[in-house]
Amino acid sequence: MKRHILTLWLSICLALGSFGIGWSGDFQKGVEAYNKGDFATALKEWTPLAEQGNVKAQYNLGLMYDEGEGVPEDDKKAVKWYKLAAEQGDAAAQSNLGVMYERGQGVPQNHKTA
Repeated sequence: MKRHILTLWLSICLALGSFGIGWSGDFQKGVEAYNKGDFATALKEWTPLAEQGNVKAQYNLGLMYDEGEGVPEDDKKAVKWYKLAAEQGDAAAQSNLGVMYERGQGVPQNHKTA
């Protein structure tokens, strides 16, 4: 009986935790790819995570579009991803978004918002 309860408990934990495990694994794969200069793989790994609300992936996509790393430089897309991360409290995204407003990159220049 103990074994059945343990098996059931582990199954439930794995089912509930699989979303978090997938996020960290895919995110880490993106980090490793990015660090090797494989921006296509990083983009592939981070985009679905960012769309699901992963703040780190959102910020990293913002950087990629801001710098044109593996994607055409696109200030509007950079602002989109920075905003999503900034709204979740990511300080680096908030800072980068402020710079975008200060310079009028991807958004109308707005010193007050910056």
